[in-house]
Amino acid sequence: MNDMSLTNLQSGKTTIDAMAITALAKQQRGSVLDASHASYDEVRVIWNAMIDRKPALIMRCAEAADVVNAVRFARDNALLVAVRGGGHNIAGNAVCDGGLMIDLSPMKSVRVDAKAKRAWVEPGATLADVDRETQTFGLALPTGINSTTGIAGLTLGGGFGWITRKFGLTIDSLLSADIVTANGELVRASLTENPDLFWALRGGGGNFGIVTSFEFELHELGPEVLSGLVVHPFADAPMVLEQYRQALETAPDELTCWTVMRQAPPLPFIPQEWHGKPVLILAMCYSGDMAAGEKATAKLRSIGKPIVDVVGPHPFAGWQQAFDPLLTPGARNYWKSLDFTDLSDAAIGILIDAVRQLPGPECEIFLAHVGGAAGRIATDATAFPQRNSHFVMNVHARWREPAMDKACIGWARKIFEAAKPYAAGTAYINFMPEDEPDRVEAAYGDNYRRLVEIKRRYDPQNLFRMNQNVRPDGAGG
Repeated sequence: MNDMSLTNLQSGKTTIDAMAITALAKQQRGSVLDASHASYDEVRVIWNAMIDRKPALIMRCAEAADVVNAVRFARDNALLVAVRGGGHNIAGNAVCDGGLMIDLSPMKSVRVDAKAKRAWVEPGATLADVDRETQTFGLALPTGINSTTGIAGLTLGGGFGWITRKFGLTIDSLLSADIVTANGELVRASLTENPDLFWALRGGGGNFGIVTSFEFELHELGPEVLSGLVVHPFADAPMVLEQYRQALETAPDELTCWTVMRQAPPLPFIPQEWHGKPVLILAMCYSGDMAAGEKATAKLRSIGKPIVDVVGPHPFAGWQQAFDPLLTPGARNYWKSLDFTDLSDAAIGILIDAVRQLPGPECEIFLAHVGGAAGRIATDATAFPQRNSHFVMNVHARWREPAMDKACIGWARKIFEAAKPYAAGTAYINFMPEDEPDRVEAAYGDNYRRLVEIKRRYDPQNLFRMNQNVRPDGAGG
C-alpha cells in the first residue's frame, strides 16, 4: 500500500505512512483493504442503499486481537472511525467517508451451552446465525424481526421483537460483554465487572467501545410457535385498529401482535386481486403452548372479515425470517419513529390518513406491540429508558429510484410531525435516521446525564462518534 490520507476526528486529513499500514496488516489475522482491493466495494456496501460512503481503509477483523489493534491504530492517529457489524442500521453509521471502517462481519461464531442455557455470540453474527444455533437446542434469544440484522447493533440499541413481551428485550438477556474501549483495552462488562459500562451498553448504542463477544441467557422456546398473518382490507382499518387496541389490553405476555399498513405484497397466500391494494396486516406470535395460543389469539382473529388468515404452527426460526423478503438490501430507506404509551384515536386517525397517501408500493407504517416482561424493569436499570408498556411506530419509507427521495422522505417526516404530539417523547435509537442527532438526549430521557458521565470516562475524545452520539461534553446535536 502507498501512503494514505485519512479523515481525522477534526474533520481534516492525516497522512499515514505506507510502512505503518503494512505493519498493521501484518499484525492482523484478518485483512486490511483499501479502494484498490477487489472486495472493497462489496465490503463497504450496507443495507440502506441511500448510504454510499467510501472509507479510506477497511480493517476486517477475525478476532478480538484484531479489534484491539484497529482501535489503537485509530486512537494513535485520531482517525474518524465507523464500526460495522451487520451493516443494517438505518442511519448508515457502519461506514464513513475517508476514515477507518472496522468491519466485524467475519466474526460470526455462536456457541451454545444448552445445559446452562447460555450463548456466546461474536459481533458479526446475524439474527439468523443466532436462531440457527440456539433453536437446535430448543432455546431462543429475544431479538428483532429481520434475520439479516446484526446482533451487535440490535443488542446495543435495546433489541425487541416477537418474543420480547415474554422474555424481555435483547439486553435483558445480556449477562456480560467483552468490549474494546477507546484506549485500546479489552475489558469485561457485567453486573460485577465494570458495572457502569455494562449499564451503558444495555441501550446506549456503540458509544462506549466495540463489543467482541456477547454472553446471553437463553430461554426455552420452540421449535414451533403459533404465528402468522391476518390480512384485512384497508377500508376496515378504523374498526380493526379500534378492536386491536381493545384486544391487547388483556393480552398475556406470550402474545405479541404487530400491525403493518401498506400495499399488499405479491405473497402467494394473498389472493392476486389484492396485490398492490392497501391492506392492514395483523402479524402475531404466541410464545407458548399451542392450544393456549389458539385461545389467546381468538379475539384478534375474530376481528372483522379478513381477506386471509394464515396463523398456525410455524418453526420459530422460520417465523423470524417471515419479513425478510420485504427487507432485502439494495433499496433506499428512510425511517421516522415514535414511541406511544397508548394508541389514541387521534394517532390512529393520522396513521390511517397517511396510508391513504402512500408514495410508493414498498412504503409502510408498522406498530410494534411491546411491554410485557420488558415493561416490568425499572427505567433506570439499563440505559434503555422506554420501559412503560407501549407501542413503537415506525414509518418505513422504502423505494428504488433517487427521483423518489423527496416524496418518500417528505411523507415520512409529515407523519412524524403530525403524530409527535400524541407520542411519549422517547425514541428507539435503532430506528433513528442519521438526520436526528437533536433527538438523542430526549430518546434517553432521565438516563442521558448518566450516559454522558460514562462516555466522558470511557471515551473522552469521542472516538466512537459514528452512532446516535452521546457526546462527552453533554452537548446535543
